[in-house]
Amino acid sequence: MTSKTEKWFITGASGGLGLALTRRVLEAGNTVVAALRNPAALAELQQQFDGQLITEKLDVTDYASLPAIATKHADSDVIVNNAGGAIIGAMEEFTEQEIEHQFALNLLSPVHITRAFLPALRAKKQGRLIYITSMGGRVAFPGGAFYHAAKYGLEGFAESTAQEVAEFNIKVQIIEPGSIKTNFQANVRWTEESDAYKNGTVGQLRRWIAEHGEESNAGDPQKMADAIYTLSQQAEPPLRTVLGADAFQILKGSYEKSLQSLEEQKAVSVSVVIEGKTGFIPE
Repeated sequence: MTSKTEKWFITGASGGLGLALTRRVLEAGNTVVAALRNPAALAELQQQFDGQLITEKLDVTDYASLPAIATKHADSDVIVNNAGGAIIGAMEEFTEQEIEHQFALNLLSPVHITRAFLPALRAKKQGRLIYITSMGGRVAFPGGAFYHAAKYGLEGFAESTAQEVAEFNIKVQIIEPGSIKTNFQANVRWTEESDAYKNGTVGQLRRWIAEHGEESNAGDPQKMADAIYTLSQQAEPPLRTVLGADAFQILKGSYEKSLQSLEEQKAVSVSVVIEGKTGFIPE
């Protein structure tokens, strides 16, 4: 467990899980740099935690601005990549701009933020990188092809980075939430619906989300924030943490199905090996 106060840098801090985590970290006596598009959204919190909360107006997809803000807050101890969002629709319905937006927001911005802050963390041989991904970074649903592609990519990036920075005493945590009780309907974005998919799987999903999306969300953002903060204080936190009963159930089922399928493929897998070779198995 850590005991000293820390400086946290949190993206996407204006609402939902980002706001809940910001509040939790502040309540623990730490300093938070809240990076968001509209700093005015945290005016009330700013008054409550004057001197602890620093707001920075930031578009995380403006990569050119990231080195300067990382230099300004080079004394940060914990970097939380929380900003993200989904556009829902059939893969064919996405415009080029929507595709680029999903990768920029959900994958490339955390990559660039990590690269901007990492030199300072390496120099002091201490720090934490926290990535808020999603159960959608480990299992995919119709309507979210590019969101899933970006989140799967972020999971791989974070797992690889964790192994690279371990020697610098930098810990990496991947948080995989399920549904969260936030203002979902106001924030969700949709593609322009096409006739080809209107009555199929994606069209049915659109209507289900419109009718039940808000009421079905089960995750308490404050409880999730509490869990994330508690984990962050552990000397050796787990690389991945699943948050939410829905995420646990869905991922458990997916892993069990994948493992069964893998076992069934063993014969064909080993049949293609060159005799005497072990393959790529790094120690």
